[in-house]
Amino acid sequence: MASMVAALLLAGCSREQGGDHGAAADEAATGARPTVTVSKDQAVSPVGPWHPPAVEVTEANVLALKRKAEAALAKGTLFADADSALPILLALTRHAPDDQTVTETLSQATTALVAQGDAALAAIDNDADALRKAFEVAAVARTVAPADAAVQAYLGRVDRAEEAANANRRGERALAEGEVGEGGKGGALRHFRQALQWRPGDARANQGLAAAESLLIRRAELAADEHDYAAAERWLSFASRVRGDLGTVEHARVQIVGRRAARIRELRDLGIAALAKEGGLDAARGHLASLLRIAPAGDPAAVELRERIELASHYGVFRPGQVFTEALRNGGRGPQMVVIPHGAFRMGAADGERDAGDAEYPARNIRFDRGLAMARTEVTVGEFARFVAATGYRSRAERRGYSIAYDERSGNLVRRSSVDWRSDYAGKPAAANLPVLHVSWQDAHAYAEWLSAQTGQAYRLPSEAEFEYALRAGSVSRFPWQGDIPPAGAGNFTGGKDASPSGRGWRNAFDGYGDGAWGPAPVGNYSVNAYGLHDLAGNVSEWVADCWHDTYRRAPDDGEAWVNPGCRTAVVRGGSWASSPAQTRSAWRLGSDRNTTNARVGFRVVRDI
Repeated sequence: MASMVAALLLAGCSREQGGDHGAAADEAATGARPTVTVSKDQAVSPVGPWHPPAVEVTEANVLALKRKAEAALAKGTLFADADSALPILLALTRHAPDDQTVTETLSQATTALVAQGDAALAAIDNDADALRKAFEVAAVARTVAPADAAVQAYLGRVDRAEEAANANRRGERALAEGEVGEGGKGGALRHFRQALQWRPGDARANQGLAAAESLLIRRAELAADEHDYAAAERWLSFASRVRGDLGTVEHARVQIVGRRAARIRELRDLGIAALAKEGGLDAARGHLASLLRIAPAGDPAAVELRERIELASHYGVFRPGQVFTEALRNGGRGPQMVVIPHGAFRMGAADGERDAGDAEYPARNIRFDRGLAMARTEVTVGEFARFVAATGYRSRAERRGYSIAYDERSGNLVRRSSVDWRSDYAGKPAAANLPVLHVSWQDAHAYAEWLSAQTGQAYRLPSEAEFEYALRAGSVSRFPWQGDIPPAGAGNFTGGKDASPSGRGWRNAFDGYGDGAWGPAPVGNYSVNAYGLHDLAGNVSEWVADCWHDTYRRAPDDGEAWVNPGCRTAVVRGGSWASSPAQTRSAWRLGSDRNTTNARVGFRVVRDI
């Protein structure tokens, strides 16, 4: 479409045409004055050329017409009809071209006309009809004084206003079609910015930019509604370049960041809640996956949920190192349990290990993918008594009337009548805090079954692999400690400084070590190992769940107990108060009839988690 400004050029005013709006924009960006151009998609102004109304001039009415023109000029009535100043003055000029008075009045009227046009241009932002008024003035000015410098300057201003209006129109149409132009090529933003180049401060263009910014912010909000916060930030980044830092984009960003943080917290809480439900691990992992898609790198909520899932996958509702007890249905609480960490170790004796026997080979790698709760100490006389009182259970030693106890006169372990779980190592009544002795493998198993029934949880004897893993507690040396001599206070072992009540000493002991005990000491009397467990390497040896096998060939590598149906020989692990240093090594193991009861063997329990 041809521009109204172009149409008015037919009146004789020459200006450069053609060119590219993009080029004009580039020139404006570098400080050059934009070239006025005519584009095919510009709207044609409804204002046509101005034709002065006919005014009849005679010698008789010249003076009256002059006065009439001056009066109309004073009122600002310049071109509306035949009684207006300019039609009269143009008629008088044609009648008397050399009349200086008329010429001066016409110049004054032209100046007033340009002033009216500029007033219309200034009102464009607030008056919808102002641009049309400016076009009307331009049409009149071209007819009245096309070569006048002031008129030429005014026509340029009108041209730029028209270019701005047409650019705004194109921008609004692009915006309605969703073509914002955020990528920097075309679109509404380019048109509105061109409008501002033609007419700096143009309110319509600024409103268009604000609308484009709002649309980009809305796209960010919609992306946030879909939890696509990366896309939301991209839209906000585009929006921030539309009008600069006016606060609107930052306000939207704060709102979206808040919604994002709330969603992250919601997913974390959903994941944690799922972990508390049976079979909820997969659901929690799903919530974590959703959280990771929207959370910034290193987000604390993501870290927390990942750690909780990691813990739950290995420890259920527990944490490694946690100490707990569980209520018994008959009253009281069960033994104190410690959660030991999942992990891997090499089970058995190292190649060439001193004092190692064939039963400790071949060494093999064992991995525990899940943690385990193990009793912090051996089961005590008091704890076993509660079991007997609740069930009426009769132990193996009770039923057969004897067990193997320590004889101080000979220094040996001997068969002694009326010795059972109530007895200490010498056959005397045992204190409640001593480890229970004179119990068979079946007695220990029965206690674990009772605990399971009382708590509703799976208590059992540890597997041999679990016992050695807990005993080593991360160590790989011959003993659970570094070197050949136990650290002070490490446990109840055969020490060179130990002496029996009658002054006996050990023939085969740890030189220079003393623990102040002869026979088992009260549980928990010595320091814990790295997993928080007492007396795994000393005090009393302990029954484990496995059947005895002469070697580890064909042994399972999953840490489970190695059990054969009907086996009669079980495994005893861990050194005791009367074990030689060789029998206190981490890899030492012994096979013993399941019915064996004596003053050196007790047990502890584990609980699946």
